[in-house]
Amino acid sequence: MKKLLYLGFVLCIGIALADETPPIELKHKSSFKFESGERNPFWPIGWKPAPKMAKSEHAGPAIPSSAFVVSSIVLDPKGRYAIINGRIMGEGQQFGLQIGSTVHQITVKGIEDGHVVLVRGEQEIVVALRRK
Repeated sequence: MKKLLYLGFVLCIGIALADETPPIELKHKSSFKFESGERNPFWPIGWKPAPKMAKSEHAGPAIPSSAFVVSSIVLDPKGRYAIINGRIMGEGQQFGLQIGSTVHQITVKGIEDGHVVLVRGEQEIVVALRRK
């Protein structure tokens, strides 16, 4: 019984003291601002965002044919294939070419004997087979 009475007394005093305490006033309200070019501090260490795709197919300067390496061409009755920048590509396939932080969408228009025709928007790029 004494314990129950003591507990009731402590609760009453706690409620009475809670009304008398002043509210907490913040001296400095925290804020977080960073520029768009800065690294977001909430990203994991070493993580980089995916490169942004070119907004328009015509955006930026023309891509030179030296940006591509055609190392092999196969002309087969079933299909035509070329190894472009180390990847096997067929006619009509699309791939991304990263230049700086921008990825350009390239389409393989045609594969001929000795060269490959690539398309980016309105630009046609003819890349010759690299011979040693």
